[in-house]
Amino acid sequence: MTTPYTHLGEALGTDFFSVQDEFSDEQWQRFMDVRKFVDHEVLPDINEYWDKAELPWHLFKRLGELNIVGDDIVGYGAAGMSPLSVGLVHMELHRGDGSLGTFLGVHSGLAMQSIAMCGSEEQKQRWLPAMSTLDKLGAFALTEPEHGSDSIALETTATRDGDSWVINGSKRWIGNGSVADLVIVWARDTESQEVLGFVVETPAEGYTATVIPGKVSLRALWQADIELRDVRVPDENRLEFARSFKDCGRVLANTRGICAWMALGHATAGYDAAVRYAKERTQFGKPLASFQIVQQRLVKMLADLTGMQLYCMQIGRLADAGKLSPTIAGLAKMNNTSTARTILSEARDLLGGNGILLEHHVVRHWADIEAIHTFEGTETIQTLIVGRDVTGISAFT
Repeated sequence: MTTPYTHLGEALGTDFFSVQDEFSDEQWQRFMDVRKFVDHEVLPDINEYWDKAELPWHLFKRLGELNIVGDDIVGYGAAGMSPLSVGLVHMELHRGDGSLGTFLGVHSGLAMQSIAMCGSEEQKQRWLPAMSTLDKLGAFALTEPEHGSDSIALETTATRDGDSWVINGSKRWIGNGSVADLVIVWARDTESQEVLGFVVETPAEGYTATVIPGKVSLRALWQADIELRDVRVPDENRLEFARSFKDCGRVLANTRGICAWMALGHATAGYDAAVRYAKERTQFGKPLASFQIVQQRLVKMLADLTGMQLYCMQIGRLADAGKLSPTIAGLAKMNNTSTARTILSEARDLLGGNGILLEHHVVRHWADIEAIHTFEGTETIQTLIVGRDVTGISAFT
């Protein structure tokens, strides 16, 4: 057999509905640039970093050189991509590795977007250019030890003290939180009780970040527990237009649809690896792909994958037209992450014992999809958001 990662990026007939024909020249070029990066630089190296739970800084830094940092933010040195290009970029990065893709998702989709959507022009000018080149790394601190799905009930507080704010509280599962230069912290104003956004520049007195150990998903990305003890932040670092939890929600809604693209990348990686393995692996004197039950399973995987592609293409079109609602994004995220889990479980099983070896590039995606299935709102929460829209009745507060 050939080296397992060799040729994984080659087209294996997944585009049954001619999705590729919908790409513009600019979108296709972005896609191909990232695909070449994944095939030639990510796949040969990433298993070692994932296995050791180390950060692949050389790959992180390459993202800035590829001019894909900042997603659809226009100006400030950001990529300024179309919504469809943004989706394609995140899909391809996750086809390579979920840790790498999530690193960019946190930095661009959450931290940079918080500043772009909620910051003043002065704040955008101050922080976004350096973030666009990855000279400054961002993190997004919303989730707390006791508040995940009900993050609206966050307990971290911000108290005005002259021309500063004093922040106290705890955050959990903060991607990049231990290495970021700029941390977007969401905290409740003790006077108005509204949720406000702050840019905490690190290192900062009272700010402590501890990497969460024992993680078996997204291992090449560090997520942290953060403690904020009397962290003093100047008022000029309070995001001017982050005035309530709804503003935080706008940022999250903007990135939720990207999770559907992320899931498509993982599922594509699993399907590609399964098809290639089935054609190359011989058992009972003939390739696995020659057995009827194997072909049936591969076709079912392809059918599911094609459906995911169509979901992504349509949310890309809706985003481009300014019509992508949080409910539609939630439905796409729920469908694609759930479907990706099924495809990756099938792929792992089709590889038999070899399916649990990192060298075959399936089990890493099989593990990583679990994190994506959970963050930005679990399947249960997304279901209830859509259910509220369908019935007009909210099943949660």
